[in-house]
Amino acid sequence: MSDTTARERITIYSDYVCPFCYLGRQSLDRYQDEREESLEIDWRPFDLRAGKRGPDGEIDHSVDDGKDDDYYQQARENVRRLRENYDAEMAQEIATDVDSRPAQAVSLHVKETEPYETWLAFDEAVFEALWADGRDIGDADVLADCAETAGLDPDLVSAALDDDVLLDRLDEQFRAAQQQGVTGVPTFAYGGHAARGAVPPAQLRRLVEGT
Repeated sequence: MSDTTARERITIYSDYVCPFCYLGRQSLDRYQDEREESLEIDWRPFDLRAGKRGPDGEIDHSVDDGKDDDYYQQARENVRRLRENYDAEMAQEIATDVDSRPAQAVSLHVKETEPYETWLAFDEAVFEALWADGRDIGDADVLADCAETAGLDPDLVSAALDDDVLLDRLDEQFRAAQQQGVTGVPTFAYGGHAARGAVPPAQLRRLVEGT
């Protein structure tokens, strides 16, 4: 595991199926480009589908989560606006049918067992697979490709997804985020303060530097 004491860290609560998490990372990349020293990302998983999961952990799409057609139309408009602002290539605007729990489980395993740079490469590969390439990151074969992109053994994907202890730990982190008051993602946290949404680089700079 990597030594995380050398660099400043920004905590990010996110869910891979959230387009604003992908766009928020584009904003963070722009802010990182302004800095002399990069910020290390302390990723915390969040489950946007928590209210629709059954006892077996599977998503029940028949559950009414209060998000109607108007909600998704507004979300799409916001995605288009931010996509243009950050010049981000996106194959889709919404991914309502994709389950991110497998990707988050593998990401947690990589975060706990590999150097930071390897986790970051995997994390970025997952975001790119879903939002730039339009692939289903709930599919183990897609995650294996992401692992290979990050220089990892693709077999770790099936091992992680078969690890009930890991999956329980992931669900505990989902619950911990809710208990800490996180209600939406992305949420950027630094020094006791937070910013929610795909906020512009200037707002991230104020969050971190106070200027």
